[in-house]
Amino acid sequence: MAFIMPPPLLEVVIPNMYGIAATPDNPAPLAGWFFHQFHGVTLGLAYVAYVELPAVRAWKDARTFSGAILHGLIWGIVTTLILAVLVMPLWLQAVGFPMAPPFPNLGAPTIMSLIGHIVYALPLAGLYALYRG
Repeated sequence: MAFIMPPPLLEVVIPNMYGIAATPDNPAPLAGWFFHQFHGVTLGLAYVAYVELPAVRAWKDARTFSGAILHGLIWGIVTTLILAVLVMPLWLQAVGFPMAPPFPNLGAPTIMSLIGHIVYALPLAGLYALYRG
């Protein structure tokens, strides 16, 4: 996602979510990269918790190829809807970030976020299926 995120999302917006006052003139790319990696690890662990739920396993086991594809797509869509569309604009508004997107965040960059989250979630789901299957 670091390669497809439109500027200044990684180097300005994400650091501001955590209280680092980055601006387009004074970006914090290392902080943005670090926090985005932290998000990735956290979402990976949350994915495992989601697919290990008995009701989810009974519906479509994520340890199969078809289950991995389905749950990867679901995870990419759900994380975009919850985090990029709902949580991020509210969080940025709460910390007083002047360039916060409107709520709900349904602008064009959200489409890129959706693609990025799906590109992240499909390999995650595939690796989970290989490891657990």
